[in-house]
Parts: sequence; structure tokens; C-alpha cells
Amino acid sequence: MSWLSSIDLSLFRFVNQTVSNPFLDRVMPWFSGNAIFLPAVALFALGLIWKGGLRGRIFALVLLSVFAFGDAFVISTLKRAIARPRPFLEHTATARLLVGEGASGSMPSSHTSTWFAVTFIAYIYYRRSWRVVLPVACLVGLSRIYVGAHYPSDVLVGAIIGSGYAAAGLSAWQGLWSAIGARWFRPIWQRMPSILNPTLATGPGITREQKESMYLAAGRLFIGAMLLSKLIYIASGVIQLSEDEAYQWLWSKHLALSYYSKPPMIAYAQFFGTHLWGDNAFGVRFLAPVLAASVSWMMLHFLARHWSARAGFWLALLMNCTPLLAVGSTLLTIDPLLVMFWMASQVTGWKAVQPNGTTRDWAWVGLWTGLAFLSKYSALYLIVCWMFFFLLWPPARLHLKKIGPWLALAILACSSIPVLIWNSQHEWITVEHVASHANLGSTWTWAQAKRYFVDFTGGQALLLNPFLFLAGIWAMSAIWRKRDPLLTFFFCIGPLVFLGHWLYSLHSRIQPNWVAPSVLPMLCLTVAYWERRVSSYKFPVSNEGGSKRPASEQARENRPIFVSPVLKCALVFGLVMLALLHDTNLVTKIFGRPLPALKDPLRRVRAWSDTAAVAGEARKKLLAEGKPVFIIADHYGLVGHISFYLPEARAQVKNDTFVYYQSSPRPQNQFYFWPGYLNHRRGQNAIFIREVDGPDLPADWLKRWLEGGKALDGIMDTTTETHPPPAPKELISEFDSVEDLGVRKIIYRDRVFRYVQTFACRNLR
Repeated sequence: MSWLSSIDLSLFRFVNQTVSNPFLDRVMPWFSGNAIFLPAVALFALGLIWKGGLRGRIFALVLLSVFAFGDAFVISTLKRAIARPRPFLEHTATARLLVGEGASGSMPSSHTSTWFAVTFIAYIYYRRSWRVVLPVACLVGLSRIYVGAHYPSDVLVGAIIGSGYAAAGLSAWQGLWSAIGARWFRPIWQRMPSILNPTLATGPGITREQKESMYLAAGRLFIGAMLLSKLIYIASGVIQLSEDEAYQWLWSKHLALSYYSKPPMIAYAQFFGTHLWGDNAFGVRFLAPVLAASVSWMMLHFLARHWSARAGFWLALLMNCTPLLAVGSTLLTIDPLLVMFWMASQVTGWKAVQPNGTTRDWAWVGLWTGLAFLSKYSALYLIVCWMFFFLLWPPARLHLKKIGPWLALAILACSSIPVLIWNSQHEWITVEHVASHANLGSTWTWAQAKRYFVDFTGGQALLLNPFLFLAGIWAMSAIWRKRDPLLTFFFCIGPLVFLGHWLYSLHSRIQPNWVAPSVLPMLCLTVAYWERRVSSYKFPVSNEGGSKRPASEQARENRPIFVSPVLKCALVFGLVMLALLHDTNLVTKIFGRPLPALKDPLRRVRAWSDTAAVAGEARKKLLAEGKPVFIIADHYGLVGHISFYLPEARAQVKNDTFVYYQSSPRPQNQFYFWPGYLNHRRGQNAIFIREVDGPDLPADWLKRWLEGGKALDGIMDTTTETHPPPAPKELISEFDSVEDLGVRKIIYRDRVFRYVQTFACRNLR
């Protein structure tokens, strides 16, 4: 292989050095990677989805799926397996590097593989596209050699593999369509047997029953695909545990009837996941995508049974275009559990409230509501929701004369027994915590109320998707014109809770996740209302000229002509937000520069392993003095992260932990009720670690970031001096000496994500 290697190196030097000139030095880095390519491709894909017709939409779907699989799995796996050093690392003295240093291996070139995959797929759907795409792909491959990022063999192999996985992806799509199309989408499959040539032949019309069946099948396939992709995502390690996840993982190691701030269900959920898959991020989060898929499946079939399968399909699709729900499908906190049991209570509640509803149905309502209460205390809102439904829908009041609703209430009361027992043993600390969290005793000012109201409105519009938010507000106001029992039920179970929080935002600041249980019922109401508006409208027929047109101005006014554009905008916004919220590193690829660390939405789920490593390194140094050393942190989330990401701490987390929360005279979190270090670590040394504030971003940070200047990053990322406060007085009083070890920067991809300060504490008194 030596002669092949020498040819490879000679070709590299020829392209990288011999033919170099000032013009190519400016042009080739642009083809190698610039801030225009990805936005242009994204806009082109969105344009195909919007106006490309059937062929364009299928092309965009196939292209995105094959690209995601090839780049994230095939190429990344090969780079790690081959682990070939980049040419600028092997030939530091001669190689000319005109771009940033890549962190991954050299073989194969991912840029080249991507462009040749795009070329192959584009040629299948649009034969003339090769005239533009193929030259660009070749220039991209050549530029990777010219700028010093790859050897010629890397580019050649990348081109071959890119074409290969594109061909394999197309074959897989055709095989999948042949398998499922003939079974679940036969009317369409008969008219379009090949997905590689998506042209609908003429044929018999599709009946309503066939459409409903196909919508139901499409919804099931979509839910299954999303479940698989979410499981792969949480197993990939793109993000780390959030503070609440790490904190509640510790709860799962100390199972109890309840906890300081939350009911016990989250601890049991994490206990289940980690016993299946081990103490890793996948085990902690395993139930999050499973719960999301379960809710989607349940609501798909509920709407298919009581409204239409088309509405159920669009609900499943739009759930993933709602940022708040999308986040809940990857992070396992108390909200996904609450939403799951809340919606189960809604489904069984609608069955129970029918004229033929049975006592057994009401018992299920009570059980699901009780499980929702054991997930989050705000499940008690359901009692108020039912009161309003009985008030607004008189036929339902007949059930109040039966035992059913009262049995459900009794089951809910029984479910509260574990929480009541635990609180009776711990001075009713949860009641005090919840009351303080709701700011019931805070003072009120008009200026503060306006700020809270505007913040809540803007935040919810963004988190619920602005287009769906506006469509939902319209639907809530319009259902009163023609009362429908199911729409009224949806309103009482969800939007009523949302409106209550919206009103309460005039008093106190509302956290974004507090409205989580109301989002899905509000989305159900929105989808059902607009689906009925669209399906019920028919153009009157005019005999003049043989054409079909609205027969009156009233018909024109009633026609919901804006539904399709709004739906497309909601899908586009949702898909973009879905991608960015799952990996904000895409911002770097799109704009050529990363988000400032302080504005990165994923800051709370990144770089925690490095933070734990800082505490571990300081502990090892102090261990050299000969005494046992434990770790103290001043935040419950930091205690959880160190316990999870420090291997020696995770190994001892259940039996003999050495990571503690700072002692306090009053309960501040669950650690107060567990054994602390004061009575178990006397005479030992400790490392105290806390996160400290770094420099703030300037007010014009967005403008400066959009302008592309790197001076903005220097505000936080290149600052070496901070002014951290001294050690807490309580800590100083607990040890003979407390030494400040300084501030460390936790860096993720060349950005400072946080500052942590450590102290060496000697001889616990």
C-alpha cells in the first residue's frame, strides 16, 4: 500500500501547494464550506415542500432522510473506525490549511459524500439537475483537498460512499413503499407503484372510508418513525442530562412515598428505565419518547373514532411541530408523565360522560387522574375542568346523580395517601414549597403585571408555534357559535387551564412548562375545529358557463382559504425549531458561527461531564494529602450531575455517596431529608464547587452576532478574569480552613458554557 499512499500524498501536494494561487485561495474555501450552502439547501427543500407538488415533496423527504442517515451514521461511524489523521496533522510543515481544523477523522470526506449523495438522488427525480449539482459536488470535493482538510483518497472514497448510501436509501424507500403501499395505501399505490417516479396515473376515485383508513395508517407509521428516531437521538449522546433529570435520578436511588417538591412518580419512572438499560442517559430518558409515542397513538385513535382519522393524523404531525411538546418527548421530567395520564383521563372521561357511560369508565377516569396527581400536583386542575364541563354541557350533569363521578373522586383521594403520609412525617413541607412557588403572598404592581403578561404571551406563542397559537385562539373563540359537545369537552380539559394561567400571569411570573397539560387538548380543539371547517365547506355549483364557483359573497367569506398557508407555515416553523432544539450546533453550519453560549437553548444539557471532571480532578489532588475527600455543591442540579457523570461517584451513589448538597438549617430540597456530611464525614477534607456568573452579553448582542463579528464571543468566551464571591460563611464555619482554588472555564466547542469555582476545605469540624 506504500505506493498508493505516495501517490495520494503527491496528488495532495499538487492540489494543495503546486496549483495554489491568490484567486483559488479565496474561491476554494468558499466551496469547501460557507454560510450560504445550508440555508440555500434548506430554503430549496422548504420550497419543494411548499410548491413542489407530489414529486417535490417526496424528493425532499427522501433527500432529508437519506442525508440524516448517511451523515450521522454511515460517515461518522467510518470516520471513527478508520481514524485517519487529517493531512494538516501529519504534514504540519508543508500542508496549507485554509479553513478551521476539523475534529473528526479524515477518511472519508463527509462534505464530498453529502454532495454526491445529493447529486445521485436529485438525478433520479430531476434528470437535468446533474448539469448543476454534479459540477458543484466535484468542486466541493476538490476544494477539500485544496484547503488542506482531506487527502484525494478521502474525497474519492467519500464520493463513492455518498453515491452508495444514496442508492441504498432509494432502494430502501422503494422497498418500503412496495411493502406498505400495497397493504395500507393500495388506492394510491395502484396509481403510483414507484416512489422513484412519483406520478399519479389516472384511476378510480378514493372513497371516504379508504381515505380514513390511509390517514390512520399514515399516522401509525409516522408515530413509529418518530419513536425510533427519538430513541436513536437520546442514545447518541448529543445532549446530556438536565439538572432536574440528574436530581431526580438520585431520587430513583432512594425510593419513597413522596419527595420535597414533587410526587413520587418521576422517581419510579427513572427507576424503571435505569433498571432496564442501566445508569446512563438512555436509561434515564427511555420513557420520554415512549410516553410521547403512547400519547400520540392514543389521540390518533381517539380522534379517528370520534372525529376523523385525518384530524388524528394532523394532530400526530403537529404535536412534533410544537416546540414545548417536542422537548417533552426527549427529556424525562414530571411533565411528560403528567401529560400522558392527563390525556388518558381525557380519553376515558369522554367515554364515561356519554349517556351509556358506565361506573367502570369513571373508575378508569379516577385511576388516570390519580396517576396524574402522583406525577404532578397540578393534576388537581382536572377537578376544576370537570366542574366547568358539567356547567357548560347540561346533558353531562345526569352523571352527577350516579355513583361514577364520585367513585372517580374517591380513587383520586386514595391516590393522594402516599403524599399525605410522607408530608405528615416531614412537617408538610411540600405545602409550604408549593405555596411559595406560586407567589401567593407577593405584592402586585401594574408595571410588573404588564411585564409578566407580555413575557408569558410571547413565550407561549413561541413555544406553542406562533401559527398554531393563533389558530388555537381563533378556535377557542369560535366554538361558541355552534356548540359541539366534543369541542366543548376539549376546551374545558385544556384551554381553560391555559387561560387560567394566562390570567394569573397578571399577578406572577408563569414558568413555560406550567401549561404543559393544557397544550395537547388545546391542539386537539384546534385541529378538530379547522378540520371540520375545511371538510364541511363546499362550493355551490353555478350553471353559468359550466364552471364551479361560490354562489354568494357569504360563501366566499366562509371559505377558510387561509388554512393551507397557515398549516404550511406551522409545519415549516415547527420542523426548523424541531431540528434546532435537538442540536443547536446546526446554527454553526447554517450561519458559519455558533450561538453565544448564554443564548444556546441547549446550554442546560451540555458540558456537564466536563463540569463533573473539574470536581473530580480537584478531589484527586486533595486526596494526595492522605485524608478521605468528599464533594459539596451549592445547587441540587450540580450535585446530581457530579453524582451521575463522575464515574467513582456514580458507582457509590446508593451505598456510600461522597457527593453532598451544602448543609442548611431549613429544607431547600430533598437532600435535607437524607444523611448529610456533617455527621458522617467529621475530620475529613472536601472540595466545594459552585457555578459562578460570568460576563453578561451586551444589549446589542443579536445585532453584533448577525453582523458576523467574533468580538461578541469575546464577551464571555475569552474573558479570563471574573470576580467570584468568597466562600459561604456557613462553609467556613464548618471547616478548619477553606482555600480558594480559583475559577475554571467549562468549554464546549470553543465556547465557555459556564464558570465553576472550587474550594479546598480541610478538616470538617
